[in-house]
Amino acid sequence: MARIIAIVSGGLDSVVLAYHLQAQGHDLRMLSVDYGQRHRKEHDYAELAAKRLSTPHDVLDLRQMATLLPGYSLTDDQVDVPDRYYTAPGSVNVIPNRNVILLSVAYAAAAAARADQVAIGTVAGDSPAASDCSPEFIASFNAMEVIACADYAPEGLRVVAPFVELPKHEVIRLGEELKVPWQETWSCYKGLAEQCGTCGACQDRRKAFDLAGVPDPTVYVKG
Repeated sequence: MARIIAIVSGGLDSVVLAYHLQAQGHDLRMLSVDYGQRHRKEHDYAELAAKRLSTPHDVLDLRQMATLLPGYSLTDDQVDVPDRYYTAPGSVNVIPNRNVILLSVAYAAAAAARADQVAIGTVAGDSPAASDCSPEFIASFNAMEVIACADYAPEGLRVVAPFVELPKHEVIRLGEELKVPWQETWSCYKGLAEQCGTCGACQDRRKAFDLAGVPDPTVYVKG
């Protein structure tokens, strides 16, 4: 059993991560970061997961960060979330260094709490558009923190990404085994009352349920 701080946004992958870590018997604490994203509604779903799992949940307010990130659909109201699916570099949905920021905050908290691990729900398929989702990035981040937190972090503290080699549909199959309530997860980038069904995140979600052979209970604005 390890003491773990898990970055849980309320999205499908991170919620499955929380269920997975608790099922393994770890001492879990969840962390969500509000960086001014237009779909901060996702944190309501992280809170639902925390209540179901009876685990502590912190939400860090970094909303003013969005003012430094113009030109990206998740942090700039002047940029529309595109209704198309693509994973090529240069996507307006990708915020450069986002995972660097999230992991740095979580790692600092883990060092202060004398935790053993920081967990993130990155999955295979994320890295073509966002290279801070790759196995190479996780390894490099850990190597950096050995230097950055020398003599301050517990020996062996590291970032783990249990799903980094798993495609999203395999994460859904794992979530089925763990009885994750899919209606209590949020993927949509638009942050509407219901998930739009057409943005890249929604299309990724729908495709993954189809590949997993699992019925998708999500209510979409456009079915």
